[in-house]
Amino acid sequence: MSLQEQVQAVLKKVRVHLQSHTEDGTVQVRLKGACQGCPMAQQTLSLGIERTLKEEIPQVTAVEAVD
Repeated sequence: MSLQEQVQAVLKKVRVHLQSHTEDGTVQVRLKGACQGCPMAQQTLSLGIERTLKEEIPQVTAVEAVD
């Protein structure tokens, strides 16, 4: 199984958990590792993570970074 397939499998598992904890539709994300503090982190969050979550989970209305 490729790395991408592994990541997708894990996201499928947590999707239900995300849905049940987004009462107002906002998901809070804490970036770690190389992404934490990276100048491109906001673009990664909005263009990658937020877009994907909104496409996959209609209840998600916004994604915000937390420290």
